[in-house]
Amino acid sequence: MFLVFGSNPLAVRLSRWCAQRQRCVLIGLAETLPDTEPIEQCDIIALPEPMMLSSLPLDARKPTAILLIDPNALLGEAPIEAIRNHWGDVPILTTLPLEGDGVDLISVDDVSFTAMQDRIRSWERKDGASVLHHYLSSVPAGSVVAIFCHDNPDPDALGAGLAMFELVKSMGLTPKLLYGGLVEHQQNRAMVSVLEIPARRLILDWEVNDVLTDAAVVVTVDFHRPGANNILPDDCVPHIVIDHHASEGVAADLAMVHPEFSATSSLVASLLMQLDFEMTPRIATGLAFGIRTDTLGFTRQFNPVDIRALSWLNAWVDSDMMRSIEEPPRSMATLEAFSEALNARQQIGTTLLAPLATLPNRDALAQIADFLLPTEGVNSVVVFGTRRGKVILSARTTDEQLHLGKVFSERWGNGQSGGHKALAGGQILFESLLDAVPDDPEQASSEALAAMSIALKDLFATEESSDE
Repeated sequence: MFLVFGSNPLAVRLSRWCAQRQRCVLIGLAETLPDTEPIEQCDIIALPEPMMLSSLPLDARKPTAILLIDPNALLGEAPIEAIRNHWGDVPILTTLPLEGDGVDLISVDDVSFTAMQDRIRSWERKDGASVLHHYLSSVPAGSVVAIFCHDNPDPDALGAGLAMFELVKSMGLTPKLLYGGLVEHQQNRAMVSVLEIPARRLILDWEVNDVLTDAAVVVTVDFHRPGANNILPDDCVPHIVIDHHASEGVAADLAMVHPEFSATSSLVASLLMQLDFEMTPRIATGLAFGIRTDTLGFTRQFNPVDIRALSWLNAWVDSDMMRSIEEPPRSMATLEAFSEALNARQQIGTTLLAPLATLPNRDALAQIADFLLPTEGVNSVVVFGTRRGKVILSARTTDEQLHLGKVFSERWGNGQSGGHKALAGGQILFESLLDAVPDDPEQASSEALAAMSIALKDLFATEESSDE
């Protein structure tokens, strides 16, 4: 039984809600209790005047919890003490500035602040969708809209990019989905194949310049800083930025950067909810896989807006498509990389470092990092290897005191590294690690790999000592 003391509309609303769970009793003054329809499973005791707690017409049953909304119906100046004397250790929930053992005080200011924040964010999402639609509607029909993903796009970038491609196409414009680097991870390649994602790889500067010259609108998806892990030139100012990574400032006509989302796919899905857009299994599956991947199946940091987005998408998700993406065959080269990482691993406190002299593809790093993280006595993992004059990093952590993205970006700035609290990565130039880069590629890779091992040992030894 829930016991509610109060004579205002909030007490009535809470009683109605509590009665849906188990029997409820509402006690208040008759002259101030609002008129209300009978509440099923709730007894309303309307008192003609305040009474002593011991005189109330209550049965001997001990309540599950007591909600003290206001004490007007109780005689005496110490309602908490009276309740404690009568029922002992029954938990008490109140909005009043009262103190006592077992009392959970709810701050009305905090509740109001949180509710208003949620409502404002809801308006922002709805308003953002309309602003995005209005912006694209103002572009002449048939115009080219260039949608850029970051280099080596992951499922979140691919899913969000595909959805934006189809939105732009549905508005009578000509979308182009573009990226730099490679799509190498087996799941990512399967995603592109199964969902027929029309992504085009750009390699040369003149290709990028031609696209930018032809495009009426430039959109960035899952990144907001041109030139940092993407093929756009540093001085490019996109027209539209859609990203969930936190940033102190973004240059764009329309910057839709919302860190309360744990995946850009969640953000894009939220925008599509507000628009008259025809969702399809193909688009929903791409967005859903992007959300699942960036939240590691909701075992990594996520927010209610991500769950809301995925719940909405699930009505259209194609389970066969999803299965084909999630379970692609693993290459023998990737298995060899796993073997090398296991043999070369080094443990620094609770951090595991795994250097790879042979890197079959950059996305093997992420697979190995995810595999190594659940190791006993380990809460952080960094897997790294060399490629084309850079040391590629992939890192994971379960340490709540550590923010990997900040740790890496502070150590190697200028867009060379960064990421989330629990997941980060980087592409560190050999020049940032070595005083002089050898002309011989093999020697340069070997020295850069060794230098990175030393740098990471120092970095994580410092982090562990600061945690202590």
